[in-house]
Amino acid sequence: MTELLFNPFEPGFTDDPYPAYRRLRETEPVHESPFGFWVMSGYEDIAALLRAGMSVDDHKLASGPVRDQREQLDAATRGGVLGLSMLERDPPDHTRLRSLVGKVFTPRKVAALEPEITALVDARLDEIAEAGRVDLMAALAFPLPFAVISKLLGIPEAGHERVRDLSGLLVRTLEPVADQELLDAVAKAGIEMAEIIREIIAWKRAHPAEDLLSALIAAEQDGDRLSDDELIAQVTLLYVAGHETTMNLIANGVTALLRNPGQLALLRERPELAANAVEEFLRYDSPVQQTRRITLEPYTVAGRTIPARTFVIAALAAANRDPRFWGDDAEDLRIDRELARNHISFGAGAHHCLGPALARLEGRVAIERLVRRFPRLGFAGEVEMNGRMNLRGPQHLPVSV
Repeated sequence: MTELLFNPFEPGFTDDPYPAYRRLRETEPVHESPFGFWVMSGYEDIAALLRAGMSVDDHKLASGPVRDQREQLDAATRGGVLGLSMLERDPPDHTRLRSLVGKVFTPRKVAALEPEITALVDARLDEIAEAGRVDLMAALAFPLPFAVISKLLGIPEAGHERVRDLSGLLVRTLEPVADQELLDAVAKAGIEMAEIIREIIAWKRAHPAEDLLSALIAAEQDGDRLSDDELIAQVTLLYVAGHETTMNLIANGVTALLRNPGQLALLRERPELAANAVEEFLRYDSPVQQTRRITLEPYTVAGRTIPARTFVIAALAAANRDPRFWGDDAEDLRIDRELARNHISFGAGAHHCLGPALARLEGRVAIERLVRRFPRLGFAGEVEMNGRMNLRGPQHLPVSV
């Protein structure tokens, strides 16, 4: 039987997965797991894999336990609201969906949001200053990206609270899920989320505005073949993926700075490093730890041949600390790292993240203004992680200012 070198279910993994990633890189960077999937952990190998034009469609998996588990998840969750999102589609469907959303989700539109993002951050910092001690997740990291996504889409504030709760459930579809009760809750959340967004789409058709959702609807009406169900799936994806990942970027970045006071001092001394610091936070503790691909034909890498129709986990977080690419200080936080932007936290190839400009903007504004305003910022208790293998970040981040 193949040795179990990678077990994300082992105690302590979600608190600190990096020793396990290091062991995997050093022992067998292209590893066949006895669980039925393969895991890759080296930077160059993963960068090549993501650009190799492989599938993300679980239906292309060979028969076996991995396909059975994915089909169970698909039946309960992805078969619903997220099944039509670009995250789950191969070309040509993926190409069409991404092209349409990309036309209205442009760097220019994102850059124009900076004054509003700054105002949102400053309002939150005012509340933090008054409180003196807060859970930074509830006070800043969670509400900021949700408010920004809602503003960008033009979602009415009346529905914000329920959409936020539902997206928090739906994000669990990006994790291994075995609990039937949770699967049932996620499935119900998907149905309710679809109903809410369908109503908003109908309202937007009658009341178009200068927002992303109106632009998507207009593009569909102008001849693109984007159906209402596909619109619902893309909007849900923007909430689920865009909100959770940016929240973790902010929280993981602040945590890293507080654990590395020399780097925190450097950021205060040289605020012009803020943008590069965000790249280093993305590298050092990636908000998305893993992504997946499905081989369409035998794929040979590092002397190993992965069979066709096999599920491959690309451990982005492991690649982002690979000393063969990053050097001997790969495990260290360095906000002035020259090559920090070469991380692969946003993926690569056709499925490269659509929203890196927005994540970078929110992370830069939030973290730079937080550390500049509060020179006595520090931990006010233990950081409690969220217990997730993939979208990993704090559940609670107590700080005092």
